Amino acid sequence: MKGLALPDWLHLMAQSLPTLLWAGLIFTIPLTLLSFTLGLLLGLVTALVRLFAPAPLVAGARFYVWVIRGTPLLVQLFVIFYGLPSLGILLDAFPAALIGFTLNIGAYSSEIIRAVISSVPRGQWEAAYSIGMSWPQAMRRTILPQAGRVAVPPLSNTFISLVKDTSLAAAITVPELFQTAQRIVATTYEPLILYIEAALIYLVMSSVLSALQVRLEKRFARYGGFLEARA
Repeated sequence: MKGLALPDWLHLMAQSLPTLLWAGLIFTIPLTLLSFTLGLLLGLVTALVRLFAPAPLVAGARFYVWVIRGTPLLVQLFVIFYGLPSLGILLDAFPAALIGFTLNIGAYSSEIIRAVISSVPRGQWEAAYSIGMSWPQAMRRTILPQAGRVAVPPLSNTFISLVKDTSLAAAITVPELFQTAQRIVATTYEPLILYIEAALIYLVMSSVLSALQVRLEKRFARYGGFLEARA
């Protein structure tokens, strides 16, 4: 029996492409953007708690980071979606995935943010205080802008990884790009073609984001050079 002819598999890919792109637009991209935004805010709060809060809060933040970083993301999603109903907490698939990815991004980004804030020289704090800034003003106007420039590369890598990690949401029935590919496979019985097509879509998204990351890093590098020239 001859294999699938080239026009046939190409036709199948062309037919499935709009469906896969629509799933990416409706589920994958929103899940990525919302999870990263909320996770970044959670990471910032967690980092500030670990750096400046009283000991009990620091212990709580460390425990949260320890648990999330020490367990697989897929297990976390299963606990939230399949485990919490046993406690009477019922969540739809998309909110469950959003919570899981947010908690995961929050833990990892908190370590990045904590490191870059700690890397800002102590003299920058003293300079801010010397011109009458309060702690919140010094953090907002002096420390975070400098730390943000250093944080761009690792946070960008985290964002790109998140785009690919959203495929794990298929395991808890979120109809994102990868699960949509699985559903098409169930009706066409062509897993190789459909999974390669899904992989190519992820590859294109990651490549575009990587190119944007390079441009963003160059812009921040110019901004940093401008600041150093003025200093």
